Amino acid sequence: MRKSFPLLTPLIHGTLVLTLVLAFIGNGSNGSNLFLIPVVVLAASLASSSYGSTALARSFLLGVGLVFATVTLTMSLAAFRGSEAPNAYWVFVVALWLASWKLNETIIRIGDERPALAKASNLMVPVIFGITLLFLWEFIVVGANVPKVLLPAPSDIGVRLANSLPTLWADFQQTFLKAVLVGYVLGCGAGFALALLVDRVPFLRQGLLPIGNLVSALPIIGVAPIMVMWFGFDWPSKAAVVIIMTFFPMLVNTVSGLAASDAMHRDLMRTYAAGPVATLVKLRLPTAMPFIFNALKINSTLALIGAIVAEFFGTPIVGMGFRISTEVGRMNLDMVWAEIAMAALAGSLFYASIGMLERMVTFWHPSMRAER
Repeated sequence: MRKSFPLLTPLIHGTLVLTLVLAFIGNGSNGSNLFLIPVVVLAASLASSSYGSTALARSFLLGVGLVFATVTLTMSLAAFRGSEAPNAYWVFVVALWLASWKLNETIIRIGDERPALAKASNLMVPVIFGITLLFLWEFIVVGANVPKVLLPAPSDIGVRLANSLPTLWADFQQTFLKAVLVGYVLGCGAGFALALLVDRVPFLRQGLLPIGNLVSALPIIGVAPIMVMWFGFDWPSKAAVVIIMTFFPMLVNTVSGLAASDAMHRDLMRTYAAGPVATLVKLRLPTAMPFIFNALKINSTLALIGAIVAEFFGTPIVGMGFRISTEVGRMNLDMVWAEIAMAALAGSLFYASIGMLERMVTFWHPSMRAER
């Protein structure tokens, strides 16, 4: 059984009591009386969850109260816009954060009590944690009356996302579907093909790998302007930057993976009279797959970063990097964050798809069996 923080529940009760005291002292000024209902609901859910016989029942009761209290506070944020929130507001935000912490601890215990729900509980914890961070961001920005030019609230970013879908889709097509995917496929494919050649020609290993390490250390801001001058302002120059960034990680990892096969296994293949091609296909490439997928996952993030940064140095009037650099100059930070959110979502889905493919291909690897 996993240990929990023993003082967590008393801390939550203490912050709720302090919220009521500060709201009473505020005498209803500046929205202080808005905390009465959510405080009572959260306190009632905490009290009722303590009587739950299982972690599933306790998490359900606590989750219902936490959702209601959060929604109630979110609906009352209009009372604080344009002015700083009262002290009771900040104490109650701390109470919500502590309650979400307790909810995550309770959900983790579901996997201990019911192994069949272990995967579901492990998935819910990061989801709840991420949602909590978004709400904390919203509460802090609105409560502290932070100017939008410094840090917009997630609600403002969401509104801009919804109102700018055609522009965001055009930027996504230009940056991700053209520059990133084309450069990723060509860079990783060329690195993999050259690794097979390096594996057969020993002097190439000693000559190319040091050059690869040197090129990998080149800064993007130094390479991108050169590629723009060579290939023009459209997406091919950004794809060229992505090729440079993804080529050598794939080369180095594939060469290391091909050399990772055990000597006893190679002797066994020779015993069966297997030639170089059969040994490569049936032994060395499967052994190298974890290394190859490691390079693919690393390159999935490098490709998106490289394409966006390359667009800062010349591009048509479309693209994620172009939009970010332009809207920063116009002080439209909500649009900048909308582009960042879209890039983060695209990069995460890209990385996750490669991870799922890795599970399908390398299901035999001990690291994959350990996660099951």
